[in-house]
Amino acid sequence: MNQLTKLTSSDAPAAVVLIRLMVGTVFFLEGVQKFLYPETLGAGRFAKIGIPPPGATPFVGAVEIICGALLVAGLLTRLASTPLLINISVAILSAKIPILIGHGIWNFTLAKLPRYGFLSMMHEARTDFSMLLGLIFLLIVGAGAWSVDIVLARGIMNRAVAKRHAPSTGGQR
Repeated sequence: MNQLTKLTSSDAPAAVVLIRLMVGTVFFLEGVQKFLYPETLGAGRFAKIGIPPPGATPFVGAVEIICGALLVAGLLTRLASTPLLINISVAILSAKIPILIGHGIWNFTLAKLPRYGFLSMMHEARTDFSMLLGLIFLLIVGAGAWSVDIVLARGIMNRAVAKRHAPSTGGQR
């Protein structure tokens, strides 16, 4: 089994499409909004929470759009999940952990909220944790039966089987 087959194969049921649609759509739309509303959801928000490089916002937005679309299609699902796992982990570290501990850490600042601590952090991070768990799930099980990945994996496997069982053409008649 080659690397692409390992990356695209999945024994997961068709219902995985629901998780792919949820996670992929959220990331895709969040990426689009980073470009549509840069002051509140893009560079302005990044600057408020302490992510200074100005180039970070377009990069993060593009990753969310591209990888979110790949998840929705079920194309290279495991591969697309990986940068989004990094993305959501940074989001939790930079914006939600300060809420948990009640003060900023490193360069990351604390949002102004009515209260801080575990319950406040869990409230603010509910979507982040749902996305994190959804991505881990997709990384483990793959895209599921209704996906482009399955079509690719079957095509690759069918070609490999056909090659193994093809008659030899050594010039004999």
